[in-house]
Amino acid sequence: MPTTIYVDGDACPVREEVYKVSDRLGLPVFVVSNGSRPIRPTGRPLVRLITVEAGADVADDWIAEHITHTDVCVTSDIPLASRCLAKSARALAPNGKVWTADNIGNALAGRAVAQHMREIGLPTGGPAPLTKQDRSRFLSALDSAIQAAKRG
Repeated sequence: MPTTIYVDGDACPVREEVYKVSDRLGLPVFVVSNGSRPIRPTGRPLVRLITVEAGADVADDWIAEHITHTDVCVTSDIPLASRCLAKSARALAPNGKVWTADNIGNALAGRAVAQHMREIGLPTGGPAPLTKQDRSRFLSALDSAIQAAKRG
């Protein structure tokens, strides 16, 4: 079974990097979005844009339904990363952080705490902008994840 890269497409800052890796390795890519931020077609034959209906977690549900143990998901969404890991797929964030069984639990707990803080009106800040180092770390992590996925 060939490795496929799934991209949580809404607000993903590393789509171009994924496309270049896809071109280089001949891997199919699904960029899944709810259409709230239209994504321009790439013209690349291995990249398919999937637009799902609007709604909370609809794109995540599509990815979680289709991903397999030989695939890689690129997402900033910690619950989606957890769902991918539960299917034995690889998951990594755009900053190059690799999600694993060892770190996903703490990340989910931290997310819950931050959500609670927002609900009670405390500022939590957002993600830091990606740096060149983050993009480099992402490309390295993506290559490693793809090789691990290919080995099964």
